[in-house]
Amino acid sequence: MEEGKGYFELAREEKDEETLREVYARITRLEKDIQAAEFKHMLGGENDPNNAIVSIHSGAGGTEAQDWSEMLLRMYLRWAERKGFQCEIIDYLPGEEAGVKSVTLTVNGEYAYGYLKAESGIHRLVRISPFDAGKRRHTSFSSVFVYPEIKEDIVVDINEDDLRIDTYRSSGAGGQHVNKTDSAVRLTHLPTGIVVQCQNERSQHKNKAMAMKVLKARLYELKRKEQEEKMEHLHSVKKDIAWGSQIRSYTLQPYRLAKDHRTNLEVGNVDAVLDGDLDQFIEAYLLQKTA
Repeated sequence: MEEGKGYFELAREEKDEETLREVYARITRLEKDIQAAEFKHMLGGENDPNNAIVSIHSGAGGTEAQDWSEMLLRMYLRWAERKGFQCEIIDYLPGEEAGVKSVTLTVNGEYAYGYLKAESGIHRLVRISPFDAGKRRHTSFSSVFVYPEIKEDIVVDINEDDLRIDTYRSSGAGGQHVNKTDSAVRLTHLPTGIVVQCQNERSQHKNKAMAMKVLKARLYELKRKEQEEKMEHLHSVKKDIAWGSQIRSYTLQPYRLAKDHRTNLEVGNVDAVLDGDLDQFIEAYLLQKTA
């Protein structure tokens, strides 16, 4: 740093443009090194480098909430596209009129979980409802749960006797095949009550394998959070994701604003946020957690 200062003073005195350009290049490299160090510090969790499994569930409110869940799905797909991450929808339960009741997707990319863990919680939308003939303002809620995909070398023991395995006919997109065979799989882990579904693959065997992967991730995350609660004497892991305790609000009427209630970061361009511009919210949250 001191050497850079010396170069800058010398270049300024002699009006040496070439040396000035070299100084600016060094400063740029230094800034990138600092950003990389901060990034490594923020995403230093054991599972942060892993792929992510994201589940979105609509809250009370019927079609309005289901439409909001589909908007959130699009937001995360666009965000992942910006990052160069690969997404795959593994379970999709459509809404009765529009939107989705629930959807689960995998997000594959370096540090996908490290980023997306900032999105776990309740997301609230305030807008003039397109489904209300009276054009009244509605508030909708959807929950987002994010789990790390567990690496193959991490063992999560699941007793087969603790599982109920159901097969059924797929209901989502996929052409004629999904409607002809009972290839979709639903796993219920009886001790915890966790239910996982997969209908994306063409064979029952592949759907079961994917469902087991998601179940292992959820059981691992449940155990990790239980350990955190014991260490930090937390009251309940669900406290932060209960209805009414939203982590972020997206207001389209009577004004336009996206606000994160954990960091108090506000962004006026809510359309850009809904189009996948989430990094500023994610980074603010990670910086706060690190601090």
